[in-house]
Amino acid sequence: MLTQPLSSDGTSAAHEQIYRHLRTMIMHGQLTPGASLTLRGVAKQFDVSMTPVREAMRRLVAEGALSMSPSGRVTTPELSNERIEELAALRALLETELASRALPRAHMALIERLQAINVTISEVVSRNDAVGYIRSNLDFHRTLYLRAQAPAMLALTETVWLQLGPTMRALYGRLGRSESPRHHRDIVDALRAGDEPALRLAVRTDVTQGLRMLTN
Repeated sequence: MLTQPLSSDGTSAAHEQIYRHLRTMIMHGQLTPGASLTLRGVAKQFDVSMTPVREAMRRLVAEGALSMSPSGRVTTPELSNERIEELAALRALLETELASRALPRAHMALIERLQAINVTISEVVSRNDAVGYIRSNLDFHRTLYLRAQAPAMLALTETVWLQLGPTMRALYGRLGRSESPRHHRDIVDALRAGDEPALRLAVRTDVTQGLRMLTN
């Protein structure tokens, strides 16, 4: 977790900064499933009072990124098989639609950017960098979906990513990655060919295949 203090320009600003830092950490798998967070511990890490930490955690609980027990204990969620399957289905629905909407705007600059991200993914995989892999993988998808010009749909998708962040960290070790995901190359090939059915299939397979390993 971050150790440097945040800017001290008011509780509201501190709450927003803590929320965004924690949100990024959770989405990128820096916290594993079932990891415990305490108000006092997070406040000490960020060098703030517990008030902005409490507000940031409440927001993340409301988004499904954190779980709160009846006793008030806050942890990252440990998802059931049914919940993983539900979130995988949501990814398949939302992300295939975003990809389809992006296709008419998928010019060569976008394809080159996606290829460059795939190179980055291969580099972080070679270092066995789980967080770097998750971050770069989401960057690949976000870069494509931004071309869809569908901000509400992308916001929903990012909420699903957020809920899956710790689970994706647990999944990384089981995937045994040695290179960038094969389906990423299929996505790039479909974009280059302007092949919408192939693009939808590649995206759907990419976002669901790995998660299914956790429910077997």
